[in-house]
Amino acid sequence: MKELPLKGLRILAVEQYGAGPYGSMHLADLGAEVIKIESPPGGDVSRSTGPYFLGTGDSLFFQTFNLNKRSLRLDLKAADGRAAFEELVAGADAVLNNLRGDQPAKLGLDYATLGKLNPKIVCAHLSAYGRDNTRTAWPGYDYLMQAEAGFMALTGEPDAPPARFGLSMVDYMTGTTMAMGLLAAVIGAMRTGEGRDVDVSLFDVALHQLSYPATWYLNQGHRTERLERSAHPSTVPCQVYRTADGWVMVMCMLEKFWQQFVQGIGSPAWTAEPRFADFSARRKVRVELTGLIDAVLETQTSAYWMEKFAGVIPIAPVLDIAQALDNPYVREIDMLQEVEHPQGTQRMLRSPIRLDGQRLSGKACPPLDADADALLAGAGRHQRP
Repeated sequence: MKELPLKGLRILAVEQYGAGPYGSMHLADLGAEVIKIESPPGGDVSRSTGPYFLGTGDSLFFQTFNLNKRSLRLDLKAADGRAAFEELVAGADAVLNNLRGDQPAKLGLDYATLGKLNPKIVCAHLSAYGRDNTRTAWPGYDYLMQAEAGFMALTGEPDAPPARFGLSMVDYMTGTTMAMGLLAAVIGAMRTGEGRDVDVSLFDVALHQLSYPATWYLNQGHRTERLERSAHPSTVPCQVYRTADGWVMVMCMLEKFWQQFVQGIGSPAWTAEPRFADFSARRKVRVELTGLIDAVLETQTSAYWMEKFAGVIPIAPVLDIAQALDNPYVREIDMLQEVEHPQGTQRMLRSPIRLDGQRLSGKACPPLDADADALLAGAGRHQRP
C-alpha cells in the first residue's frame, strides 16, 4: 500500500469512552499519529469497561475504539503535566477532546489558550451540548440525544414504548463529524497559517440527522410518526416482511423495483390494480398490502427469496449479530481482521475505508502510558513529569 494519507499529522486526543475515540480512530487508521492523553491513575475509563477484559487496564471495549493510537498519561491539572502537554502542543497539528462543554476553557484546551503556543493548532471540541449556551455544563450521552432529538419517537412499533437504536449511533456520527471538521480546519491552517476552534455536539448532530422529517415539519407542519414493520414514511413497499423462517427487508424505492418484485413473487396482476398503481396509491393501502405480501413470502425461506431477488431488487435478510458477523459476504469483502495483542490475537472489524482498493489494518492500542518515554524525549524532555 502507498503511504497513508494522514502520515505526519500529529493529534493530541484528550478523550475517553466512545464518541471522541471513535472519530479519532478514523484519523489514526488513515495514518495520523493520534496520541491519547490519559488522566491518572487509570486512563481512559473504557480500559476498565467490561465484561471482557484483556489483562489489567485493558478491555475489548477499549480496543474497539482505540486501534492504531499511542498512549501517554498526563495530569493536565498539575504544573509538570501541563508543561509536558504544552511542549507536545508546540509540535502538534490538532488537539481534540470530548469533554463536558465547560471543561475545555477551564483546562486550557481551546484556541484562545493553545493558539498562543502554536498559531496553527486546531482545537476540536466534542461535547454533549456545546460550549456557548445554557447547557454548556450539562453532562450528556447518546441515549439522551436519541430521546430529545426525536429519534425514539421514530423507532420501533407504533404501539410500543419509545425505543432507542440498538447501538450508540449518535456517538459514532458525532465522532465522525468531529473528524471531518478537524481535517477541514487543519487544511485551512496549512493554507493560512492560523488554526481555530471546531465544535460539534451530540445534540446538534442528532438533530441534524432528522433530515427530511425535520424539513417536512418546519415547512409543512407534517409530523412523521412510527409505522409498523419499520416502514418508510412515503415509499411502499419498503419495510420488513415475514418469510417461512424469519424476516426480509424489501425496499422498492423505484417503481421499476415494484414491477420486478410482483413479477418475482408470482403476482403480476397487481401492477394493473389502481390501488397499487404508484407510491401514493400504495401508501393508502399499506396495511392491506403488507398482509398480501406476507402471505406470499411466508411460503418460502428468507434464503430462497434472497437467492431469487439478489441483485434484482433491494432486499436483505434480517440477521442477528452472530449471523451478521458470520455472513460469508463479510469475509468476501475482508471486513474482519486479526489484531495482535499481549493477551492473544483478537478478532476485530476493519475500517470501512479502502485506499486503492485495499483495507486498512489495525494495531492494538498499547498499555496505559506505554509511549511516554519516546513521546516526552521527542518533546525535549528527559524525565517523566
